[in-house]
Amino acid sequence: MRLLSWNVNGIRAAVAKGFVPLIQELNCDVICLQETKAQDDQVITALEELKGFHIFPNSAVKKGYSGTAILTSIEPVSVSCDLGLEEHDQEGRVICAQYPDFFLVTVYTPNSGNGLRRLEYRQQWDKEFLSYLKNLEQSKPVIICGDLNVAHKDIDLARPKPNYNKTAGYTQKEIDGLDNLIAANFIDTFRYLHPETAKYTWWSYRAGAREKNVGWRIDYFLSSASLCDKIIKAEIHNQIQGSDHCPVLLELSD
Repeated sequence: MRLLSWNVNGIRAAVAKGFVPLIQELNCDVICLQETKAQDDQVITALEELKGFHIFPNSAVKKGYSGTAILTSIEPVSVSCDLGLEEHDQEGRVICAQYPDFFLVTVYTPNSGNGLRRLEYRQQWDKEFLSYLKNLEQSKPVIICGDLNVAHKDIDLARPKPNYNKTAGYTQKEIDGLDNLIAANFIDTFRYLHPETAKYTWWSYRAGAREKNVGWRIDYFLSSASLCDKIIKAEIHNQIQGSDHCPVLLELSD
C-alpha cells in the first residue's frame, strides 16, 4: 500500500495548480489531505476529475478554514470523523479510515498561533488526541499522518536555536506532545528509516525560505510499532510544488 499525506493549503488552489494529474502520476492507494479550506461539497466538486477514489472530507464549521480529507482507491471498512469531543470537533481536523489490518488517521493539528496564544489549547488537544489513538489501538494497529505542527528535534528545522521556545511549532510543550506519542509506542517512520537525514516539509512564504531551504519537518507518518516490519519506504517529496508544504509518503508491504 502506498499512502500519501499532504497539507495542500487549500484544495481548490491545489487543483488549479495541477493537483489531479500529479496525484495520478504518484500512483498512491490513499491520499490524506490537510488544510483543505473548503466545505465537504466543495471538496468533492474540486476533485470531480479525480477518478477511482472514494472521497471522505471533514470540513470546519468556519468556512474556508482548516479541514481534512481522505481519498482512497481501496474502500475502507468504515470511516469516522473527529475525536468525539465538542471542544475539538469544530475545525474538521481528524478523519479515521478503518482498513482490515489497521486504522489510518489523518490529522491537522492545531497551530499554537502568533504569540503562542493557543498553546494551552494545543496541549489539551495533544493529550486528547493521544488518548483517542490509544483507544483505537486496542482493536488494531494505527497509522497517523498529517501536519502535526511541530518539529521534533534540532535536525527537523533549519534554525532550531532562534526558534526554540519562541516560535509556534518548536516549543518544549509542543515537543513534549510528540515525545508522548513516541513514548506510547508510535514510530516516526521517516526517522526510523532515515535517522540522520535533514529534510523539510514546510517553508514560510517569506524571504525566499523554500529557495534557501530554510524549512521545518512538521508533516509525518507515525505508526504503531507492530507495523515496523511492514515499512518499505518513508519519503519526503520536497521537490513537489503547489503548497507551502510538500507531500510525505509511506509504503507498506502486504
